[in-house]
Amino acid sequence: MPSPLREAVDERFARRGVRLLLKRDDLIHPDLVGNKWRKLTPNLALAAGRTLVTFGGAYSNHLRATAAAGRLLGLPTLGVVRGQELAGRPLNPSLARCAADGMRLHFVDRSTYRRKAEPETLAEILRVTGAEDAYVVPEGGSNAPAVRGCRTLGEELRGHGVDVAALACGTGGTLAGLAAGLAPDQRALGVPVLRGGFLSTETESLQTAAFGGRRGTWSLDDRFTFGGYARTTPELDAFAEDFGQRHGLPVERLYVAKMLYGLVALAEEGAFPRGTTVAAVITGAPFPAAGAAPQAASR
Repeated sequence: MPSPLREAVDERFARRGVRLLLKRDDLIHPDLVGNKWRKLTPNLALAAGRTLVTFGGAYSNHLRATAAAGRLLGLPTLGVVRGQELAGRPLNPSLARCAADGMRLHFVDRSTYRRKAEPETLAEILRVTGAEDAYVVPEGGSNAPAVRGCRTLGEELRGHGVDVAALACGTGGTLAGLAAGLAPDQRALGVPVLRGGFLSTETESLQTAAFGGRRGTWSLDDRFTFGGYARTTPELDAFAEDFGQRHGLPVERLYVAKMLYGLVALAEEGAFPRGTTVAAVITGAPFPAAGAAPQAASR
């Protein structure tokens, strides 16, 4: 820390007079990749050794990162997984990694999962799992401590000539923190990976919880979801493969590829004035990460 900031010479930007930098948060830690480190670290401190309970879908990056953190710190973890129908099936590679890292998995039906933030529903989940005294982190890891943890991302981008800092968004927590940490003359651009148009309200609510109100200059462009979360297309896959070959970067498909595709499209539309420097935050790596293997828990 701070994560590396490297220039990526790319004619699709250069011919528009735009300079592209890559903020390599994917290099922070082999298991707690990118924004997961920034969001989990303050929550792990607050957990103070208690079981950490969190939520996610069957392919959740957040569940995997939480399980890895539990293994590394010797901390018990419980993952509440969306989809009761998955309970009787073999674990997919993502959930198998969680289990191998020591996370206890509890599957709930989708109706219950939608109501997981309601106090009565949450209390019942904690009761049936024997985790009444656990520390609870919301889906995606976005809460006020996480947002404050992500403020350092914006602070690291000060003083490098960056005009626009862009990143892919799932729950809005990283964007909320990034924007708060940027200098007044910088702005943050979020590229949502889920459909629905709800992230503006969520991001502002997270900033209010973390800082007492809206902070920084930020906006969202929701045209690049490619059908929604956990969905890709042959066009996106081809783009990610090409970008990776151009810049020696393993491009994660569900988040990072959509953000990079959006930036190329925006550059070609002339959305960035000539002379603009754009920093693309690489918030994650493809799963499974090359060479990543679970290591023994350490206390």
